[in-house]
Amino acid sequence: MSDTPRLIIGPFNRVEGDLEVRLDMAGDHVEAARVTSPLYRGFEGMLVGRAAEDALVYAPRICGICSVSQSVAAARALAGVRPAGHARRVAPPNGAHATNLVHAVENLADHITHFYLFFMPDFARETYAAEPWYEAAAARFTAMKGTAASQMLPARAGLMNLMGVLAGKWPHTLSIQPGGSTRAITRAEQARLRLMLAGFRAFCETSLFAAPLEQVAAFTNRDALYAWAEGSPGDAAHFLRLSRALGLAGLGRTSLRHMSFGAYASSDGPLFARGVFHAQAGAAAPLPLGAIAEDVSHAWYRGEGGPPRSAAPMPDMANPDAYSWCKAPRLGGHVAEVGALSRQLVAGHPLLRDMVARDGANVESRVVARLVEVALVTIAMEHWIDVIDPAAPFQDTSPRLDTGDAMGLTEAARGSLGHWLRLDQGRISHYQIIAPTTWNFSPRDAAGTPGPLEQALVGAPLRSGETEPVSVQHIVRSFDPCMVCTVH
Repeated sequence: MSDTPRLIIGPFNRVEGDLEVRLDMAGDHVEAARVTSPLYRGFEGMLVGRAAEDALVYAPRICGICSVSQSVAAARALAGVRPAGHARRVAPPNGAHATNLVHAVENLADHITHFYLFFMPDFARETYAAEPWYEAAAARFTAMKGTAASQMLPARAGLMNLMGVLAGKWPHTLSIQPGGSTRAITRAEQARLRLMLAGFRAFCETSLFAAPLEQVAAFTNRDALYAWAEGSPGDAAHFLRLSRALGLAGLGRTSLRHMSFGAYASSDGPLFARGVFHAQAGAAAPLPLGAIAEDVSHAWYRGEGGPPRSAAPMPDMANPDAYSWCKAPRLGGHVAEVGALSRQLVAGHPLLRDMVARDGANVESRVVARLVEVALVTIAMEHWIDVIDPAAPFQDTSPRLDTGDAMGLTEAARGSLGHWLRLDQGRISHYQIIAPTTWNFSPRDAAGTPGPLEQALVGAPLRSGETEPVSVQHIVRSFDPCMVCTVH
């Protein structure tokens, strides 16, 4: 029996709370952590035996927060079923732009919801009451009572109106198909989309950044970002000042591979590239998709795990070494971190690469990456709306093959999402899903190597008088967990 003091903390997620973190303490800091996902979902098993098209109905229901991402991954997997040597089906340009817009709406809504309602309210905790900045932070960011929420929520609602025009409803939209989008728009609707997005830009440029989006997107180094934050009244700058006061660039650090499946595909290439980045190399490299495998040595499953294209571990609570329903995805046997920061590192954004070169991946850089992505994606959305031709097709409706293997890869707000399936005569015989939180919140693997969050929590400090370290809250939320996506 260990004499090491132990804390068990949860729930964390302010949407739903199926997350438990067990902390081994050494004096005033975390010595080791184990992250438990206690909820089993079973969607992979539900899909086996069903018609191929059922994936487009079931997959979005994995999650009510990132259902479009699940739709995109499922549609791409179905589109990829093809004879050996043949190209996968590609949506017409309108279909790609419409899908990107719907996906971007969801991801941006997620980013600003995370910032305003999940992450920033932690600065209004009583543990910070003696800090000189506390009163202003509490007035602005206290959950649902601060002045920020009353400005953000209408802006978010206005952004989500684009989803109504382009997809009909959210969550669980059915407009995204293997051949594109079922929802064609008129020129009048195209004009409405421009106005809706202009309203969101206005919120970003008056409240979130208090600066033009182009200025935010163009920062190249941390010194310039910090200098800007000192004189800006925007909420992003407010965060940066709090981060510097608390040293969040030194909190929740990892030094891992960063992975991205590539985001917002079009005939011109993805907005954010696919690849893998390691800070020690300082450059991105091609992503070896065949090197992805899941380890189940510390998860409640039976078997050896393996590549998702073939392995399908079965639930088994008899595993004596297990402590989570979350499997442990690995890239060539290595732990990989995913998310907005990883996307921007792979894509080569100079600001994020500079921040990680200085301090590694950390709480501050993960939040900054989301904020920068809000600017980058909003600008891209304006272009996608402009280049839609309402007179051209939005969907390729030609028949698709009903037998074969394929994978569908995309980037959800929280990181890399993959669906692997096999069809036999129009029926699903194999389906495996690896979600972003599965990567980031994975348990230990057979070598005993902790997952990204478990590594990031080591060294988290305990402030005087605390029973649940606020530093742990900051670190966990910097990954923006979506626990219902984690286990299938």
